[in-house]
Amino acid sequence: MMAYITEQNGVFPSVCSLDCPDQCGLLVHKENGRIVRIDGDPEHPVTQGAICNKVRNMTERIYDKNRLQYPLKRVGPKGSGQFERITWDEAISTITAEWKRLIEEEGPEAILPYSFYGNMGRIGTEGMGRRLFNRIGASKLIYSICEAAGTEGYGYTMGGSYGTDPEETVHAKLHIMWGINAVSTNMHQVAISEKARKQGAKVVVIDVHRNRTAKWADWFIPVLPGTDAALALGVMHILFAEGYTDEAFMTEFTVGHEQLREHVKSYTPELVSSITGVPVEDIYKLARMYGEAESAFIRIGNGPQHHDNGGMTTRAIACLPALTGQWLKSGGGAIKGNGGYLMINKPALERPDLRAQGGAQEINMNLLGIALMEPQGQKLSSLYVFNANPAVVAPNATKVREGLAREDLFTVVHDLFLTETATYADIVLPATSNFENTDLYLSYWHHYVHLQQPVAAPYGESKSNSDVFRLLAEGMGYEEEALRDSDEAMIVQSLNNPNNRNIASITLEGLKEHGSIKADVKPLFPGRLRTPSGRIELYSAQMERKGFPPMPTYTPLVDDGPYPFLFIPTANHNFLNSTFSNNEKHVKLEKTPKLHMNRADAAVLRIEDGDAIKVWNDRGDCELTAAVGDDVLSGVVVMQGLWADGKDGKALVNALTPDRVADMGKGATFFSGRVQVAKI
Repeated sequence: MMAYITEQNGVFPSVCSLDCPDQCGLLVHKENGRIVRIDGDPEHPVTQGAICNKVRNMTERIYDKNRLQYPLKRVGPKGSGQFERITWDEAISTITAEWKRLIEEEGPEAILPYSFYGNMGRIGTEGMGRRLFNRIGASKLIYSICEAAGTEGYGYTMGGSYGTDPEETVHAKLHIMWGINAVSTNMHQVAISEKARKQGAKVVVIDVHRNRTAKWADWFIPVLPGTDAALALGVMHILFAEGYTDEAFMTEFTVGHEQLREHVKSYTPELVSSITGVPVEDIYKLARMYGEAESAFIRIGNGPQHHDNGGMTTRAIACLPALTGQWLKSGGGAIKGNGGYLMINKPALERPDLRAQGGAQEINMNLLGIALMEPQGQKLSSLYVFNANPAVVAPNATKVREGLAREDLFTVVHDLFLTETATYADIVLPATSNFENTDLYLSYWHHYVHLQQPVAAPYGESKSNSDVFRLLAEGMGYEEEALRDSDEAMIVQSLNNPNNRNIASITLEGLKEHGSIKADVKPLFPGRLRTPSGRIELYSAQMERKGFPPMPTYTPLVDDGPYPFLFIPTANHNFLNSTFSNNEKHVKLEKTPKLHMNRADAAVLRIEDGDAIKVWNDRGDCELTAAVGDDVLSGVVVMQGLWADGKDGKALVNALTPDRVADMGKGATFFSGRVQVAKI
């Protein structure tokens, strides 16, 4: 590795670690060994020097006065945040001694690792930790809190996470942002789409909230939450009825277009309007814009999939480009995710062969509260949390916190800060930031692979995920060579994927030289997809065998109780999930947690803009500030951002969200809850 870490002054290439599709190239400025500024790298082919406020102000987070510097041991009640300093040796010996006892007395499945992608580095997230817990034989976590439902639904149609190259979308003449606040969560797609707009393209946003992206668009179509599949089917109805379909494309590259033609006849614009809240004339206008566009691109967001019907919704939207042959048009098609193009060798990285018995109980991360409080199988007696903050992020947060408060639950948290989850821990370990690690980064939007080389020395006594897991493996007495591999060795192993020729030419040596390399990706068509038929499956026999409707279908949301408002707790501009919600600079930028509601609903409840309000249902309650206007439809309320506990611990929005599982992928249903609202 280049000796960035030892150089005290200069400007060094880096990459953004956040769970964001853009994965920006960065330039890190150092003075006297300390990072003083972070800029975008103008040489990066996609991100081209532009970065968001979250990253531009990252130095505030790296050197936050509250950042953890050494290991801690709990000395007060769980949740109190009372800890004392201990050594790393004491921390490792305490953890491994307790794990050895649990394995002996209860079995290895009493231990559960809980993590997600608070840092997107694949080595720190999926490498040594997965190896260690496989060797232990711990319970397996189902990583389904984010994109699982939509990924499965899209996969039934398109065979995996494969879409349009975003660099090509500049040529599309119609850009539809469907359920994505791209200005806040995919800003470089906005930059590309804006460049296309200056060349004559139109931008349409379909969403439940007039957010920053909706205000930027040429046309905003508000839709009732959970009804997007009906809108997609209504557009299909018109495309078939008015002759906008590309029969040659469907015949050559799809399965089931004739069945779909008959199926969507029942989704009349009048019926779809009654379901979605979109006027009939707007449904016709949208369908005709799509059908007449020289080329059309749909950016499918995470929003629609976070409903009970989220998998089928994403599948329905994914069918649209096939009807008009967009995949063969310049810049046309869709992106739900492009992670399939950069798929690494996950077995080589995670080493499931280290597990003595292949099977183990699986815990859905969306159901953590149930797993801790109402176990259906092996009782969980230890939790190891890294790259995640489930006390804030997991649904039905009140139950999650009840579980974390169990005195018989031995919890370890490895993080940069004393998070809400960490306050319940028995041992807290200080984590390095991405700028202090070696890691491999794979975008799930563009086609570039990045190498992160450490730029700064570890903060205080902090250690990387990989380093801690290697210490724990040693403390457990494990001798497998795979548990001692270096980060560089794991990068080499993961890049060697015979099943993905797109990355065949990408090597560690090449990444060291160039920083990032674009995968060798060919257009999807003409070509064969990874569906059972090799074609776009408008009719899916695979789905039918699994008990799903074989064609895209609208299913209403599950009854969530008698409360009058559909509650959507979506992303804000200056946080990423709970990351940055505890950093003073980012909180100052975002100001205050608000609940957006329609002025007609507010008038009935005698709520005015700026009023303090209580929001509640059977699962919990929180206190927010009313933002009254016309940015949401009547009957809908939207809150942006996970504000940690907010002021006085009153803004825990996931206390309100259901922990039901979506129709596909065992995904989350954050956006399918209902609430009541009242002025305080």
